Amino acid sequence: MKPAPFRYARAGSLAEAIALLAAVPGDSKVLAGGQSLVPMMNMRLVRPAVVVDVNRLRELIGIMPTPEGGLRIGALTRHAELAASPAVIERAPLLAEAARHVGHAAIRNQGTLGGSVAHADPAAELPAALLALDARVRMTGPRGAREVAADAFFRGLLTTALEADEILTAIEIPAQPPGWGFVELARRPGDFALAGVAAVVRVGHPLTLPSPPRGGEGASEARCEMVRLVGFGVSDRPVRLTGAERLLTGAPLDAGSAARAGVTAGPACDPPSDVHGSADYRRHLATVLTERALLQALARLRPGPR
Repeated sequence: MKPAPFRYARAGSLAEAIALLAAVPGDSKVLAGGQSLVPMMNMRLVRPAVVVDVNRLRELIGIMPTPEGGLRIGALTRHAELAASPAVIERAPLLAEAARHVGHAAIRNQGTLGGSVAHADPAAELPAALLALDARVRMTGPRGAREVAADAFFRGLLTTALEADEILTAIEIPAQPPGWGFVELARRPGDFALAGVAAVVRVGHPLTLPSPPRGGEGASEARCEMVRLVGFGVSDRPVRLTGAERLLTGAPLDAGSAARAGVTAGPACDPPSDVHGSADYRRHLATVLTERALLQALARLRPGPR
């Protein structure tokens, strides 16, 4: 299929891009990697009058460490760059791991962080990772620059806090705690996930005891000071699994508590049913994958080789 007629404009600066969007309010789209926009235009699910190409905007490029141990990542950063960047691997390894799960190599080489976040597909990996990392989304429009916490940015199916005349410019990520896990299940490599879970955990002190036997619990006295669990593919947006978070906060982290958190997480999800899986099946996946993500985090908190 072919898109409906539209006008193409290549912006030479951020100010020019914002002016182009503002000139046709609500009837223009930003083109970055195009991995979501172009198929939607070809299927005529969207019919913008103007497409504004921002790929030459240097203001949107770069992965910059911050003094506090976090990162500022430009919106035009490609998925493949996230997966391979030494700074991301060191300071936000959860994000690097999530980027490795995105689509196929051709998609990762072309798709952008900002494009994935702005598109807000509920089964996408990067929005879920950013929500787990407590990231902030920076955007600029005719009224100036502003930033929104990831918790408030994703509002529903393909719906965000980004206004029609604004451009997403960067993502701010705080220092990541050492305990983290990321798991998903897809029908085939490269497919959208049927369900997935991202976990970030901070405990009161390092785990120094040996790993417990399979299925064991209570071998560690380390208690969760903070836990963020995010499900994707299980709602109309990436969602915090707050019931499981409350169960774990202040409690010892072990195989038993991970399993109980999974049992709490699954029934609380509200996933869709489609030809690939029923809502009940996706709730079951949320249960299993929450436990697995927490066990990954627990393994990363223990000393020694993994």
